[in-house]
Amino acid sequence: MSSHAESTIRPEPDQVVQDIADYVHNFKIDSTLAFETARLCLIDTIGCGLEGLRFEACARLLGPVVEGTIVPNGTKVPGTNYQLDPIRGAFNIGTQIRWLDFNDCFLAAEWGHPSDNLGAILAVADHLARQGQQITVRDILEAMIKAHEIQGQLALLNSFNRVGLDHVVLVKVASTAVVSKMMYVLLSSSVSGKNATDSLVLWFSSISGLDRAQTVDAISQAWADGQSLRTYRHAPNTGSRKSWAAGDACSRAVNIAYLVKKGEKGMPSVLSAKTWGFYDVLFKACIWENLLSSKCQFHAQTAVEAAHIIYAKLKAMGKSSDDIKSIRIRTQEAAMRIINKKGPLDNFADRDHDINFMVAFPLIHGELTSESYSDSSAADPRIDALRAKITCVEEKTYSVDYHDPSKRSISNALTVELNDGTVLDEVEVEYPVGHKRRRAEGTPLLLAKFENHISPHFEASQQKKILSIVNDSAALSKLPVDQFTDLFVKA
Repeated sequence: MSSHAESTIRPEPDQVVQDIADYVHNFKIDSTLAFETARLCLIDTIGCGLEGLRFEACARLLGPVVEGTIVPNGTKVPGTNYQLDPIRGAFNIGTQIRWLDFNDCFLAAEWGHPSDNLGAILAVADHLARQGQQITVRDILEAMIKAHEIQGQLALLNSFNRVGLDHVVLVKVASTAVVSKMMYVLLSSSVSGKNATDSLVLWFSSISGLDRAQTVDAISQAWADGQSLRTYRHAPNTGSRKSWAAGDACSRAVNIAYLVKKGEKGMPSVLSAKTWGFYDVLFKACIWENLLSSKCQFHAQTAVEAAHIIYAKLKAMGKSSDDIKSIRIRTQEAAMRIINKKGPLDNFADRDHDINFMVAFPLIHGELTSESYSDSSAADPRIDALRAKITCVEEKTYSVDYHDPSKRSISNALTVELNDGTVLDEVEVEYPVGHKRRRAEGTPLLLAKFENHISPHFEASQQKKILSIVNDSAALSKLPVDQFTDLFVKA
């Protein structure tokens, strides 16, 4: 007869969880380069969200759950007139940011888009600012830097995708951590003056934020929260959930932080508990232990750049995609596994995660934009005809360099053979525009991208005002968050 019983002694919190909490509460960011990169990332991420709003499939998911609801001092959603509670606001902002797969990325054992965290960060920061808290854009930038660091460090040696989990688990964990700290510091920082002691007692009794121990609790809740399956990113189940999964993670992060703020406790061994912990249940046999801006799925970005180069070569030769007999793409293992598809592509989400589509379209049209993935654009029969002529093969050195910390390359190489037997010189692109090694080249393109994204939404005078503010680093850092968000609100 078994006499086994579970011990009720609660251990110290898992070290990983404590390390994250210590980092967000105690580490001081003093890198000028980090803040400047964060500024560019903020600009680009807001622009990506505005571009996403132009697509009805995205816009119809946004707004309050109950139509017409306006939350006093609520989060304002860029590009709309919505004013929502911060949980729903985080879903809205996170969803529009991620809709088109145009925002930044980080590549390691796990890939992901750390700027997804802005959905949670901006939603909470804007709400706190509208409640009278002294919070500026610099506070947002610091939270972004720390969220990027948390997500990036966890991604370096932990491949969640190999056990079928989606990378938005990292968004949820990172957002929970930085948002909880933001609540604590920014709420407490408003207490000052000769009556500070009395005010502090009143503040703690009414709107207490999260201290270091509560951040530990909140992070543990994020790990315990049911994690998303990657199936919505892969054939035959690819669908638009992949575009709102980050928004969902952001909203869950904010919800968890507010639950802990109200007194909900955490689980100290949420990761390491035998049988019931995250490791044993979801992450068996795995180890625990530089930033881009894109206009397509990042594993294919250099392939798209190569396709543009070949399009120009064909045009100079008096040729077109109709003259192509075959295309060979040398690529990384990650691209082979997640964006190499054969057969009909069902929807927008299917197309923007297929390297063959992303190469074929610019070879035909000389461009690849957000509109290229739409049903109307994809109806061109030449696209599937050209996709059928493409063969992808893994180049082992590309796979190795993809994981090399000193490189973090995302290489692709295209070889095109024409119907007359001519074989064009292979076009190889190792680092995409926006990579750390091409940052100077990428910055003007990022700013141009932002201008293109705001132009459909605002009159010329408002565009000029926005550009003037975001391009002034010093003034932007000091700008109160609610005034920053108001720049992008529709009347």
